[in-house]
Amino acid sequence: MNSFNIRPATARDLPQIRSLIRSVGINPLGLAWERFIVASGGDGVVIGCGQIKPHADGSIELASIAVLSGSRRRGVAREIIMSLLAAYPGPLYLTCRARLGKFYEKFGFQTLEQDEMPPYFRRISRLVYLLRKLNLVGEDLLVMKRGS
Repeated sequence: MNSFNIRPATARDLPQIRSLIRSVGINPLGLAWERFIVASGGDGVVIGCGQIKPHADGSIELASIAVLSGSRRRGVAREIIMSLLAAYPGPLYLTCRARLGKFYEKFGFQTLEQDEMPPYFRRISRLVYLLRKLNLVGEDLLVMKRGS
């Protein structure tokens, strides 16, 4: 049995969501609490989060998947992702560190080539490529898609 609950975020969760996003080093932009679900422990502390994030080009992203370091390997991310996918069964994109590609493949995501990406993700992919060339980031980025 899980020692956490999955629930829609509330406005009061936003400071914990922001802190969690910063602690794991992912994109801190576009953190509208209304789009988030959170995993909370029995004490009410947010131990994980995720959102479905729309972009101006019409693409929709599974985003901001984060789990506190002390709560990892307990199925928190899996439950968050499964809840978000159940709520949004349509086509979804995501960006992730290359080493996480196999994890997201378990949920039906497939890696895209540059010419298959919507404009938002193409721009992000190009930016990371340039930052990598300048040795400002240490890991490649994958853009993945689930659904047609």
